[in-house]
Amino acid sequence: MDKIAIVTGAGSGIGRASAIALAKSGFTVVLAGRRRDALEETASKAPAEKTFVHAADVSVEAEVNRLFNDAVARYGRLDLLFNNAGVFGKAVPFEELTKENWDEVVSINLTGAFLCARAAFRVMKDQKPQGGRIINNGSIAAYAPRPQTAPYAATKHGVSGLTKLISLEGRKYDIACGQIDIGNAATDIVTALGGSAPGRRAKGMLQADGSLAHEAQMEVEHAASAVVYMAQLPLDTNVQFLTIMATKMPFLGRG
Repeated sequence: MDKIAIVTGAGSGIGRASAIALAKSGFTVVLAGRRRDALEETASKAPAEKTFVHAADVSVEAEVNRLFNDAVARYGRLDLLFNNAGVFGKAVPFEELTKENWDEVVSINLTGAFLCARAAFRVMKDQKPQGGRIINNGSIAAYAPRPQTAPYAATKHGVSGLTKLISLEGRKYDIACGQIDIGNAATDIVTALGGSAPGRRAKGMLQADGSLAHEAQMEVEHAASAVVYMAQLPLDTNVQFLTIMATKMPFLGRG
């Protein structure tokens, strides 16, 4: 019988690539995100009958509860959550950051991650056989933030704390929790920051000294393959933190 996974933010980028890769590796994947049309496009790229679309906003508690209740009602259990949904927010100097900008990012990146992880934890604790795996999508920004990204950096640091807490409290229930930190995968978020997209030369990405510079990127499928690796481990083995990045991106010694 297939293992059952939920992937949030499955309509684009890392979520889409990871959902497709998980489906190809033998998981049945519930595709979650705010836009049904984008989720259906993801489903069209995955193996037939290996995905199910459920539109949900992870920042809304009632919608998260419906997502997990629907998945369990349909498949009977949950083996994996890839807690991936996230937004970058508006890049502005710290002193110009508004509470509305802050709240938008926090509600999805941190509150949404908490709501989904809590729902998954409850299912995994109560099901038989007990247990499962939660993979949180952190970021290199959880270690070294970019300028003008306060909400994103703060939420990704928060995700790291959430990962450690879930890993600690999940042990007695055979719930493994780890985090993948991805640097400069070729996604819409990186492009919006000024990164180059395939076939297009962008303006460059803001550096700590105020200059713009083109940064190396990697194909998003490499990040997806790392998610699959983490997901396929037995529950007595866990990747606590995994960093995968474009080799030449400025991370070590950033700024």
